Amino acid sequence: MMSLSASFAVYFRNGLQTDSALDLVALYFLGGLMAWPFSISFARFCARGKAVETRFAAFVLWLSLGTMAMTAFLFAMDYRIFYSRWHAPFGSIIWMFQFAFTGASAVYQFAVLGSRLFMPLGLPFLLVTSFYLARRTR
Repeated sequence: MMSLSASFAVYFRNGLQTDSALDLVALYFLGGLMAWPFSISFARFCARGKAVETRFAAFVLWLSLGTMAMTAFLFAMDYRIFYSRWHAPFGSIIWMFQFAFTGASAVYQFAVLGSRLFMPLGLPFLLVTSFYLARRTR
């Protein structure tokens, strides 16, 4: 669902006229796919035995945070791979600083620019999925 949302966002912004459209779709797909088991587990743990409204809120919270965090992590690792050729040797103090700050700047860049790709369809998908899971989970 997240790759579909990213595809629509890129299409509406520039008609998929970008060299990295397929990479973006793959990144958002893997972010949603890898976040799903963790997000569902946390939401079910937080909502166990609660009212349907609380379960809905737990699913909205954990699905949104998990998906955005995992996609931001994957974006940061891709960013890190690109910039690693200019970094110090692995394990050095300078490398650790470079790794931390490259990751932090990638997550910031994703939060500012990449999170917008979730919006065209991501919010309705999130609400419908959370409602379905809240009704289904006891």
